Amino acid sequence: MISGLSSALPYLRPASTSDSNATSTPKLHPEMSAATDAATSSPGISVSQLKPLQGAKQISVADHPDLRDLMATNWLRTHGASASQPALSDDAPENTYAQVKVDGKVLATLYNGGSSTMTNAAAAKIGKLEDPPGLSGPDLAQWRADTYAKLLGGTVEKASTAITQSQWAPRESSSATYSREQLDAAFQAMLAEGRKAAAQLQSSYLASRAQSGTSADISA
Repeated sequence: MISGLSSALPYLRPASTSDSNATSTPKLHPEMSAATDAATSSPGISVSQLKPLQGAKQISVADHPDLRDLMATNWLRTHGASASQPALSDDAPENTYAQVKVDGKVLATLYNGGSSTMTNAAAAKIGKLEDPPGLSGPDLAQWRADTYAKLLGGTVEKASTAITQSQWAPRESSSATYSREQLDAAFQAMLAEGRKAAAQLQSSYLASRAQSGTSADISA
């Protein structure tokens, strides 16, 4: 949350008008001399010398729709990610489609999404390879496996985790568009979480103060 500027900077400290390079000291009236001595003998600045900051006003996130929606969107994404199990990466072992082997050695691994990994030697031998247009998922993995095996002089060994094209579902985009209702609800939920956290912090602070035998008013 963005706190009010008026509470963050309640007073304006006046600039010093003293001249540290002065070579002479003017004669002061006794009352002025006493005031000067008192000012120099006590640390800090007298409260009477402070002036309120003019023109400052509180800023609320609710008054800035773009910022409010950005915060609500981040809240939705964060809570959506924590509420569901993370998806397996394309090259996770559980997503293996097949392996290309030469003399029993794995030179390339294909995955259900169509991606592949291979040794540097295999990549140098295969070179730049253009995939057929329109292929994706297991169909692309199968085409790549067959092509790699042919170019490398190896064989294709299908994995037990391989799936068919009909079983494959393209990975959903990480970007999401939320409705006005979702954003508004998320913003209110975010505010509620903030109030709850603040109440817990205050309760913890008061409990610690009570245990130490002291009391304090933090409502100001």
